[in-house]
Amino acid sequence: MAKYEVVVGIEVHAELLTETKIFCGCPAKFGGEPNTHVCPVCLGLPGALPVLNERVLEFAIRAGVALNGHIAERSKFDRKNYFYPDLPKGYQISQYDQPIMERGWIDISTSEGSKRIGVHRLHMEEDAGKLVHQGAAGLAGATHSLVDLNRAGVPLVEIVSEPEISSPEEARRYVEELRNILVTIGVTDGKMEEGSLRCDVNLSLRPFGQSELGTKTEVKNLNSFRAVQKACEYEIQRQTELLDAGAKVSQESRLWNEERGVTMLMRSKEEAHDYRYFPDPDLVPLAVSRDVVESIRKQLPELPAERRARYTEGVGLPAYDAGVLTDNLELALYFDRAIEGSGNPKAIANWLMGDVAAILNREGKGIGELAMRPEQLRKLVELIDADVISGKIAKAVLGEMLTTGQDAERIVADRGLSQLTNEDELRVVIRGILEQNPSQVADYRAGKTKVVGFLVGQAMKATGGRAKPDMLNRLMTSELAD
Repeated sequence: MAKYEVVVGIEVHAELLTETKIFCGCPAKFGGEPNTHVCPVCLGLPGALPVLNERVLEFAIRAGVALNGHIAERSKFDRKNYFYPDLPKGYQISQYDQPIMERGWIDISTSEGSKRIGVHRLHMEEDAGKLVHQGAAGLAGATHSLVDLNRAGVPLVEIVSEPEISSPEEARRYVEELRNILVTIGVTDGKMEEGSLRCDVNLSLRPFGQSELGTKTEVKNLNSFRAVQKACEYEIQRQTELLDAGAKVSQESRLWNEERGVTMLMRSKEEAHDYRYFPDPDLVPLAVSRDVVESIRKQLPELPAERRARYTEGVGLPAYDAGVLTDNLELALYFDRAIEGSGNPKAIANWLMGDVAAILNREGKGIGELAMRPEQLRKLVELIDADVISGKIAKAVLGEMLTTGQDAERIVADRGLSQLTNEDELRVVIRGILEQNPSQVADYRAGKTKVVGFLVGQAMKATGGRAKPDMLNRLMTSELAD
């Protein structure tokens, strides 16, 4: 890649968390029997007129403000004309030359450090329906397609970055941070696997030192962070090989094939004039006052960047921990409740990112589905810090807490799991272990000191894991020296 500079711009489509669609009263929720969440408006029947959902405008302004953008005092809707089987009207209502927001930015963190990526614009539009391909796993090889218009008219915001992304890693981090922001402010659920957040990546190469952009390709409908990064990596390789061979890169739309790890030609890329935009005659222009914008700005919750700063500067977490927690809003909110009044937030973070996360991943659950409340996790950490239980015992207690919702103190008391810290009791156990293992004792006294680990393990086993480890080690060494 020494010869070429990578230039990436990303378009993100996010479905908004409104109860109803953007221009009618049909449910906007995911799923349902095909073609049941429909009416004359979203079916595009003659004479049906759209009426803007006020909540959509509020959410778009909220997103625009969170992305540090300028909210237009006047914007309008336009018709984007094209034919596709899942577009019932033959046009999509979108925004063209007067979007609701322009000139925003977000900061991302990568292995190379922090970088600010400009957000060119954010606009509102309606989603199209969905084609369900039959006879194959995807479009390739399908024998026929069915049309489901439940999604037609679901409200979207389209967020277009500036072409300032310079690597696959930056592309992934940009989408991750953008999704975190949108989920945090409550305008979308960000469920990429359900299609409520989708990405189109525009990528081109140009020789280093050249100011003119190269010919770009657009990889459409990427629905995971991994797909964003892998599609960029593949396109860089593909375009490099073309340019090195003296061939030209064609401006086209491509699809990502996850199984093969390649992009595939979809169609030649359209230009804006191909869509014959014109103002929608059924929708009046929008006027947004500064008072409305400032009111929405004041209602914004703590944004991901602010939360990361609070975790590192206020709570004292390492940057890595702060990033992991902030990347999952539910996890971050759980952590905030768990550390209230805690003297050891780092330990709570470790449990959440380690054992708790492993159980959630294994069972396919969200943290909100756990029986264990945040304050119960805080108490478990307090029991460890007070030497009431060991870390090993805490793992067993945690497993029971997660399934039963019982308090750690009750589990420890009922099962007799409190840590043994009485030296006289531990010496009795140790002497018994030494009597049972005379050869290991002889080895130790002959200089093979590593055998102490075996002896400590036997003593720990004899106490059911309840012995305090550092005390057990100290006493074992003491007894062996006698």
